[in-house]
Amino acid sequence: MKNETSEINRDELKEKLLSEVKSLPQERIPIHVAIIMDGNGRWAKRRNLPRTEGHRAGIAAVKRIVRFAPQTGVRVLSLFAFSTENWRRPRDEVKTLMHLLRDTTLRELNELIKNRVRLVVSGRFDELPWEQRAVLSRAMKMTKNGDLLTLNLALNYGGRAEIIDATRSIARMVKNGELEPEDIDERIFAKNLYTAELPDPDLLIRTSGELRISNFMLWQTAYTELYFTEVLWPD
Repeated sequence: MKNETSEINRDELKEKLLSEVKSLPQERIPIHVAIIMDGNGRWAKRRNLPRTEGHRAGIAAVKRIVRFAPQTGVRVLSLFAFSTENWRRPRDEVKTLMHLLRDTTLRELNELIKNRVRLVVSGRFDELPWEQRAVLSRAMKMTKNGDLLTLNLALNYGGRAEIIDATRSIARMVKNGELEPEDIDERIFAKNLYTAELPDPDLLIRTSGELRISNFMLWQTAYTELYFTEVLWPD
């Protein structure tokens, strides 16, 4: 009964939000929304469940937001799914997260294609396990024509790592005579970020009550509106 009530409340909230969004001028609707999905572990702990169940509930929340976002006019949705620091978590938890990434991508691929969602990945992709890379590469190829929503998964991502990688890329161009140092500007730098083809986020949301951006999109969020909520991600 509790789950049914939660679903009813969630549906009512979605209808209310859609009604409010439709009343806004087009220029006030964010094109790119980025989310730091936090609170899976605490969600599970409050229910005396293993952390893996929190991650599964978090995936269910991802599915809901991917379906809902295009209805509001959002065209790009960036989700901080796995950071460069997350490798330090217990081995079993990391293994579970990688399995969930693989299995969810395989299971939801047809749904992404059907709903015209294009999947892209930001981060040090080549350092992910080969099986996950293969599944994600196939999914990105098969969804490349999606024109309703771009779903950007930040995987093995760190904002500082991104800046370092961009700097190295620019340094190589200078070394190879492809770029003069005095020509380096914000535009050149942005073109060498993982998110080069995406607009900067208009809105960054972090769940779970933490008041920090945790090394996420440090360059891109310079002028982004920040919203912090106490709600845990699975909720």
